[in-house]
Amino acid sequence: MTRAERAAARARRETAVPGGLTEQAREDWTALATPTAAPERSDPATAAGLPEPVRRWLGHAIAPDTQLRSVAELRMHGEIRLGAWRPFTAAQRLTPAGGFVWAATARVFGLPVTGFDRFTRGRGQMRWRLLNAIPVMAAEDEDVTRSAAGRHAGELLLTAPAAALDPGVRWTAVDSDHATARLQLGRHEHEVTLTVGVDGALTALRMTRWGNPGNEPFASHTFGATLRDEVSFDGFTIPRAITAGWHFGSDRWPEGQFIRHSIDEARYR
Repeated sequence: MTRAERAAARARRETAVPGGLTEQAREDWTALATPTAAPERSDPATAAGLPEPVRRWLGHAIAPDTQLRSVAELRMHGEIRLGAWRPFTAAQRLTPAGGFVWAATARVFGLPVTGFDRFTRGRGQMRWRLLNAIPVMAAEDEDVTRSAAGRHAGELLLTAPAAALDPGVRWTAVDSDHATARLQLGRHEHEVTLTVGVDGALTALRMTRWGNPGNEPFASHTFGATLRDEVSFDGFTIPRAITAGWHFGSDRWPEGQFIRHSIDEARYR
């Protein structure tokens, strides 16, 4: 495939609306492509007042003179635990203020389960269907909203480094390798602690997130992710391989893991 053909294929992917979205979710998918308003260029002075682990991370994650765009579109593939581990592909759009839409197709016994998770308009929703026709899961109550807002807080920092410079994100140093971000999303504040390597690469995320792992009652549970390898797009370097789940850092971590995936492509607007 020539460079022009690759560019054309990428343009088709970026303008295509994923399958399995409701009318409102399609509207949100389109709205989340609105470019960052008047992005500044990266400058070390911008992060001067932040804790040292955050400065080290951002100096590594954002190339010099990069436009600080925080609107991200991602393509990924991996495995998700639906009883057993099932392969999936997904596309996601997210912005600091607009939330996210994550649209995916998993394969269960060779049959497609298609749908989406989202946190938009201040509300969370999950909707999944077998063969895009038979309902498998649907929920959009306050518990789902609170859990989805926590997910947005974590994924925003992992995949859109410029969002870490948003005035609405308040940082506190934990030690030389850890820093905690506080974000107000929806009705609740969310705390996300990042582990930063000596080289500035992120290696882990840890937070307390609302959820019901193992169909337990909804409550605050420890959630986290291990981060391996890196990939760079549009001047930003982000984790490539991510394994996420509940009970992070405990002996229940193996059973709490429910998704592991690789970022294939990212674009920042």
